[in-house]
Amino acid sequence: MIELYAASTPNGRKATIMLEETGLPYRLHTLDLSAGDQHTPAFRQLNPNGKIPVIVDTDTGQTIAESGAILIHLAEKAGALLPADPASRMAVLQWLLFQVGSVGPMAGQYNHFRRHEPRDEYAFGRYRDEVLRLLGVMNDALKDRDFMGGDYSIADIALVPWLRALQRWDLSLTDYPNVSAWYQRLMARPAVSRGFAMLDTPVRSKDARAEPDTDEGILLAHNGSTAGSV
Repeated sequence: MIELYAASTPNGRKATIMLEETGLPYRLHTLDLSAGDQHTPAFRQLNPNGKIPVIVDTDTGQTIAESGAILIHLAEKAGALLPADPASRMAVLQWLLFQVGSVGPMAGQYNHFRRHEPRDEYAFGRYRDEVLRLLGVMNDALKDRDFMGGDYSIADIALVPWLRALQRWDLSLTDYPNVSAWYQRLMARPAVSRGFAMLDTPVRSKDARAEPDTDEGILLAHNGSTAGSV
């Protein structure tokens, strides 16, 4: 059994999509990031960094944080969505780390400065342009393939929640036709739809800036800093 601790953010959705794709049994514990659930002593015992998602694999006794590590663990546990062949495996891991190290952080900063008042035009433009550059990298990679690593894999699962978020954060895929086609392929998968649905009821924040009615909002803690993990 997988005990999943997550919230309604792109990184939280990586885990629910993966669990729905693999069919591994799991129980979802939804955290209210705006209330500071991620900072409680109980949760800090699971992840001292105070970020979601976290899983506890009751079969092995392992507690695992960091969404990329969680995807790798679940893929290995299920024997799916991560190739065994070294070259194919490395191709998938390369794109997984592309999301973890580039798309996620840059998209998160873009959204922060998109909503920040008064707007810092330099910071907003810098992160917007970097996100657009990364979409171009994806678009080029998808010219001759249907999925990021060749076959459908954890690399695609890692990216699709962030691509949905970016579109809800006022960025269009119109200029990136290969990315748009890839996105439609992903969203047509029943397990992806189920994974999104598991966390599509947003936690309502007491901070009006947290956009509680948009399920992709990066929720803000009561002190105004970015809460939890996205």
